[in-house]
Amino acid sequence: WGLVLAAWRRIPQEMTYLRAGGWQSPQAVGTTLRDRTLGVYGYGRIGALVAGYGRAFGMRVIAWGRAESLARATSDGVEPASSEEALFRDADVLTLHLALNDGTRGLVRQEHLALMKPTSLFVNTSRAQLVAPHALFEALQQGRPGAAAVDVYEHEPVVGGQAPLLSQPNVVATPHLGYLSREGLE
Repeated sequence: WGLVLAAWRRIPQEMTYLRAGGWQSPQAVGTTLRDRTLGVYGYGRIGALVAGYGRAFGMRVIAWGRAESLARATSDGVEPASSEEALFRDADVLTLHLALNDGTRGLVRQEHLALMKPTSLFVNTSRAQLVAPHALFEALQQGRPGAAAVDVYEHEPVVGGQAPLLSQPNVVATPHLGYLSREGLE
């Protein structure tokens, strides 16, 4: 959820601007998450937690996934998206929460990302391989989605900043830290 807030409010960019001597860049005027739509692709244990965070921020939450995931989402009061395409089209923030396997590898393709709004945020903290190779980079180049927040990469570790996504000003990126906590390691 930290990546969502950082990307949505441009926190890293504003911090860099402030450290360089500026005060509130021309892009500093942000928008709130309240009344926006959070799309959760994969409503398992983590997807359900993220949906709860979205609700706490006053977001409408929609979900997509396998039948079991959608049944769980519905029982939790989360609205199933009418289709996979609708999830991408309707979400202001779309988060992936899927396991990587033969059935999910490359599941998110360029045509899915092209459905997203130019103001939307795509978040992937699961596995980079859920997205077809280079699809997110190319989609960002075309302006749909408008931004991304990632914690996973096609090739890890990223050495010397040599991941294409890291060159994009509309990407907030961390080095696969989502699972890494003192408590988790203990």
